[in-house]
Amino acid sequence: MTTFCRRAAIVEKLSMRSTSPEPGEVWKVDLGLAGKVRWFIIVSRHDPDAPRVLCLAVPITTKYRQSAYEVPLGKLPFLQEESYANVQGLTALEWTDLQNRAGHLPSPLLEKVRRAIRFTLEL
Repeated sequence: MTTFCRRAAIVEKLSMRSTSPEPGEVWKVDLGLAGKVRWFIIVSRHDPDAPRVLCLAVPITTKYRQSAYEVPLGKLPFLQEESYANVQGLTALEWTDLQNRAGHLPSPLLEKVRRAIRFTLEL
């Protein structure tokens, strides 16, 4: 695929999704061949004028290893089972990677995730 065609495809996807994701939103993301479809929590600040169409996100898992890098989320109404935020999996995603918005993390849980990120990054 040429650079022009790829850029046109991204612009087309962005026209469907023209605003930046909000902190605490939970989105389904297809990680492609290397991964699988997974839920992510948006943890970066809301910035509709960001120079790149990227957001930082933490994956949600159902496997709990009882570490300071995981935040118990309980069974949220929009997820099928008890889940955990895995802050070691912090990653950058393009807005176009975000497929379906499932819901929003309650503020106290988002703050716990942010605290775990600060711990992970020694901030």
